[in-house]
This record gives sequence, C-alpha cells and structure tokens, in this order.
Amino acid sequence: IGAAANIILDPIFIFVFHMGVKGAARATVISQALSALWTVGFLVGKRSSLTIKKEALKPDFSVIGRVMALGVSPFIMRATESLISIVLNSGLQRYGGDIYVGSLTIMQSVMQMYTAPLGGFTQGVQPIISYNFGAGNFDRVKKLYRSMIGICFLFSAGATALVIVFPAFFAGMFTNDPGLVELVGEMMPIFMCGMLVFGLQQGIQPVFLALGQAKLSLFIAVFRKVVLLVPLALILPLKFGVMGIYYAEPVSDFISAATATTLFLVNIKKIVSRETLENIV
Repeated sequence: IGAAANIILDPIFIFVFHMGVKGAARATVISQALSALWTVGFLVGKRSSLTIKKEALKPDFSVIGRVMALGVSPFIMRATESLISIVLNSGLQRYGGDIYVGSLTIMQSVMQMYTAPLGGFTQGVQPIISYNFGAGNFDRVKKLYRSMIGICFLFSAGATALVIVFPAFFAGMFTNDPGLVELVGEMMPIFMCGMLVFGLQQGIQPVFLALGQAKLSLFIAVFRKVVLLVPLALILPLKFGVMGIYYAEPVSDFISAATATTLFLVNIKKIVSRETLENIV
C-alpha cells in the first residue's frame, strides 16, 4: 500500500502540482501514513489472529527491555549510516572535489539497489527462524539459517559481480555526465569488490538477532562501521589521498565479513541448544 501510493503520488505532486522535491517528500509521508493506518486497522480488526486490545497495552518493562535489546543492533546500523556518509563525503570533498562526492552518491545508490531487497528478505525470514527456535524445532532452524545465509551470499556476490563488470552502465542510470560516468567506471570495481563476500554478514547478523543474540549482532554492526570503516576513511587518505576513501569500504567489508563468519562458526552450535533456549525464555 505504501509503495503503490508513493509511486502514484510522486509524479502527481512533482509534475502535475509542480511541487518538486517538496512534493516527493509529501508523497512519501502520505504513503507511509496510509500504510500505518492500514496496519493498525488490521491489528485491531477481526482478521488478525492477535488483536490489539486496550487491556493488553499496559507497559511491561521486562518485555520492553528485551524488545529494545534486540532492536539496538538494527537501530545502530541505520543510525551510523549518517555518520559514514558525513565522513566519506567530507573526505572526498577535501581530497577530490564535487565530482568525487557525486561518484560516491551513485555507487551507494547502486549498492542499495540490491542490498535493500536483501534487507527485506532477511527481515521476512527472521521471525520464522525465531518462531521455530522458540518452538524447539532446531532441525528447521538450521535449514532456515543455512538457506538464508546461502541466498544472501550468492545474491550479493552475483549482483556485485555484475556491477563490477558493467560499472559504466549502472553509472549511466543516474547521470549523463561523461566525466562522472568515467570516474564511477574506474572506482566502482574498487569500492564494491568487498560486497562479493559481504553477503555472508548480511545473512549472519539477522540470524543472531532471530536467535536472541543481540550482543553478537550489535558487535558485528558496530565493528564494521564504527571500528573499521570510519577510522579507515580517516587514516587511509593520509597515505593514498582520495583513493584511500575508496579503499576503506572494501577493506572493512572483507574484514567484517570474515569476523562475522568466524563468530557464527564458533558460536552457532552452542546457541542452537536447549540450554540457550531455556535461558532466553
């Protein structure tokens, strides 16, 4: 509902009412409001197997605390995106100039073209893993997380390989400036190569969340962006100039994916056990 409304309202507000960027923003807000209203309407109606009732809305801080603990990891992942954008863009502006800032915008947009669908996929699988884990269906849990990690890895690696082979084509989707297309064509294979293996982390992190391992998931989120990417984006340009900014992304991707995989292999057998389940419950 939200997506369909946004697609319909965007051209109306932007082109028919000549509202430009303001129109796009208003279309987004209206679309999100419609989606929220439909969701609330469903949850208070008879079609939902779990109906929201007034008597159930009394705050239970023990439950709220557990929910917040699991929500900290995805919250930090999204919040730190702003920090990363500031560091990378300011570095590119300092060592390169506007055209380099433009190249980063294009490459991050291309990256979102396939990381966003993966995020939706993992969010959809995550509650299924949690449900089966809570029910003690460990064989099904193992099949689910193996499939999810495998799909994330193969999809991310395949999409990244396509982008690396045809960088100018994807750059042309966002600009017709020959200089910018050429720069993106040179930098995209460098900037994106770490995504060849980063699908492993994209699959592993939500598995930890689904199994109630908020601390491990939080560590992985903070490690890549705050511990690795931001310092590398500040240090590498001192030696490599503007290229240091582009090197920071793949270096952090490779290291964090390897770290996430190691943590997963070391801890997964202990996590998927009756003892761990009893402690969480």
